[in-house]
Amino acid sequence: MMQSPGLIIAAPGSGSGKTVVTLGLLRALRNRGHDIIGAKAGPDYIDPMFHAVASGKPANNLDPWAMRQGTITRLVQADNHGGEILIAEGVMGLFDGANLPGRPDAGSTADLAAMTGWPVILVVDAARQAASVAALVAGFANHRTDVHISGVILNRVGSAAHTQVLHDALAATCPDIPVMGTIPRNPELALPERHLGLVPAYEHAQLETFIKTAARVMSDVIDLDMLVSAARPCKLLPKEPGLPAQLNPFGQRIAIAHDEAFAFTYPSVLAGWQQAGAELAFFSPLADELPTHEVDAVYLPGGYPELHAAQLADAKNFKAGLRAAASRGAQIFGECGGYMVLGRGLEDADGNRHEMTGLLPVETSFARRKLHLGYRKVTTTTASPLGVKASVFRGHEFHYASIVSEDNTSPLFAATNTRGDDLGTVGTAIGSVAGSFIHLIDQDTA
Repeated sequence: MMQSPGLIIAAPGSGSGKTVVTLGLLRALRNRGHDIIGAKAGPDYIDPMFHAVASGKPANNLDPWAMRQGTITRLVQADNHGGEILIAEGVMGLFDGANLPGRPDAGSTADLAAMTGWPVILVVDAARQAASVAALVAGFANHRTDVHISGVILNRVGSAAHTQVLHDALAATCPDIPVMGTIPRNPELALPERHLGLVPAYEHAQLETFIKTAARVMSDVIDLDMLVSAARPCKLLPKEPGLPAQLNPFGQRIAIAHDEAFAFTYPSVLAGWQQAGAELAFFSPLADELPTHEVDAVYLPGGYPELHAAQLADAKNFKAGLRAAASRGAQIFGECGGYMVLGRGLEDADGNRHEMTGLLPVETSFARRKLHLGYRKVTTTTASPLGVKASVFRGHEFHYASIVSEDNTSPLFAATNTRGDDLGTVGTAIGSVAGSFIHLIDQDTA
């Protein structure tokens, strides 16, 4: 059984403009009456927020390394019910992956293309090249026989003469790969960034204006009919019956922190909890709200607590409510930013310490910055809100905060990276409270 058609917007490397191109295409096609939906390759939380605004529909992550193939199949099927065409934005460069021994492109956007059969539209930043673009595109087109590049979009082109050189070079070297569009340099097509990537969509005051501008530009310079005709049905078979959720719900009634300090949740995980019968309720720690007494579990996801540390420290109702939930045995789990808030104290960028909830013996600092980045495979070392001992998950780590002190006598996970290197134990679990810096994506049954 074939799935509805999709395609992938990828690039030779980060910073090529694929996010802006994706957003513009989603809105431009929506404006033309297409039932369009976005998706994001890899673990990024922020880009799907932008996709949802541009398309008007929730966007899922599709992660070939961190997700079971059955999970990806289920999510593609769910997306097909919500849209006529799916446009998936790639992550980093097309062949940049989890760097397994002998397979550096494992888990890459290329793997997603091979798995689904979706064609790739390559966005090339042509600002600093001319005829050399042909060698680049030819190299990408011939690198893997199971990945099909159906077209090229040239970005940040400087002039009509520059355009002509680029088109002539590609026509001579890659005659079977059409140029679907040429985007001129445009300072209006830039999105603000901060330490974890783009500034989230909900903080972008002029986002709707930006997306309208991007859609107008893409409509003017990209052959949308050619692009739509390139989409192909997904070749993944329907999901097997009874496939479990990405992460099993750790309560029947789960309170989820949700505001600008706790924004990093995967919609597919929350949907999976609901499909498994869990009831979800949302509250805002920044508004000093507390989880209701009826819940038997609390989830503190990642986000930007380091930017709101003083406000969280003053949120007396929130902290008292969380402590009360812990004292009655509610299952409480925090990841990344949520883990920091479960700790005793959080040091902000200026070196000022702010008291957190104190449910776990952890002190963290955003002033002592160090990049922690990469996929992780983790195994629980004890029973926890996540389930029985030896439960295995895949996820990722991306933060600049550092652990100043941590009681390592009750670790949550034993962790390895994608190459199987032992990273030791991470996180903490005490009673019904647990957390770590790892963002969990899916169970691991391999």
